[in-house]
Amino acid sequence: MNDKKVNFRVMLPVLLCYIVMGFVDIVGVSTGFAKRDFDLSPEMAQLLPSMVFIWFFILSIPISVVQHNIGKRKVLLFGILFTSLGMFLPFLQYSYPVLLVCFVFLGIGNTIIQVSSNPLLQDVVLKEKFSSYMSLSQFIKAISSLLGPVIVTFFVAQYNDWKLVFLVYGFTSVFVGVWLVFTPVKESSSSFKATFKSTLSLLKEPFIASMVLAIFLIVGLDVGINTNIQNLLTQRFGIGLEQASLGISLYFTALMVTRFLGAILFSRIDNLKFLYWSSALTVVLLIGLILAPSSTIAYILLFLLGISSGNLFPLIFSLTVNRIPQRANEISGLMIMAVVGGAVIPPLMGLVNKFFSVQLSFVVLVIAAGYVFATYFIIKKNINNV
Repeated sequence: MNDKKVNFRVMLPVLLCYIVMGFVDIVGVSTGFAKRDFDLSPEMAQLLPSMVFIWFFILSIPISVVQHNIGKRKVLLFGILFTSLGMFLPFLQYSYPVLLVCFVFLGIGNTIIQVSSNPLLQDVVLKEKFSSYMSLSQFIKAISSLLGPVIVTFFVAQYNDWKLVFLVYGFTSVFVGVWLVFTPVKESSSSFKATFKSTLSLLKEPFIASMVLAIFLIVGLDVGINTNIQNLLTQRFGIGLEQASLGISLYFTALMVTRFLGAILFSRIDNLKFLYWSSALTVVLLIGLILAPSSTIAYILLFLLGISSGNLFPLIFSLTVNRIPQRANEISGLMIMAVVGGAVIPPLMGLVNKFFSVQLSFVVLVIAAGYVFATYFIIKKNINNV
């Protein structure tokens, strides 16, 4: 964006798309209710989140190529459309197969939204403030994710029908989509023609490959913490599941706080130095969590861990795209494909936990965070070589 001022009338509907992006996290709550409603085995219940995650790996690169050729706003609207359709399906017929299809649509829609929204956001904000708005967008997504269980709890208490949350999500998606339809966005263009091959060829560049790996590990780090907090607290300190769940709430609260602060600070501070200190602190806090002598100390460390790690994704994404802005669509596709790290790291931790201990399983996260810390030196070297 070359304009000196941000057009808020254009930027606002783009930011609201991150509310729709956050709808995907309802799969966590939905899995428990579906298991109860349809008397599913644990394996069958876990097919629901699988229906979401798999599309990040399959569709990210093809979507990045398509949006390069037809435009980011059009592709983003398709993502919102898929999400809307998926949300209304359970009201046509509520059954396990239909719910699976619902989450297939949600997964496809969310993949499209994640690939297209970040490059489109880059087009509607000032380049030097992109990292700030990336952090703001993740803050908006976090609020949307946190509100899901609250909305479900309300509908269960008032109407004894948890799936009414899908109606809220469906109509919200339609509203955001219609607003975006009537919002003209001046998109950046490039004379370079993107293809599936050209996108994958970016991985031959060590800098891009290392940043994609960083995103893979950052998402794995986040999901790994989220899904193993209860295991660590219950097995290490012998506390109940309900009390251990407080750790998850503290972690998510910290994520919201740090992303909000990031939105304010990133346009005023050196983003590369912030990456250095936040990634280094993440490593130290993870080691501290492994060695924590009490649950109280562990709770404090979890909150601080959310503060230190919450902005790693927007930092890496913005620092990478700003290095090669003309290839933003392809880079976005590669990085969203790397979100599949959230489906790889937790099972790896589970294996370590099974054969050794829950404490040693968190060493996997220490290694992941250590690599993210190393990306500071990779980025700095790349900047110096330009």
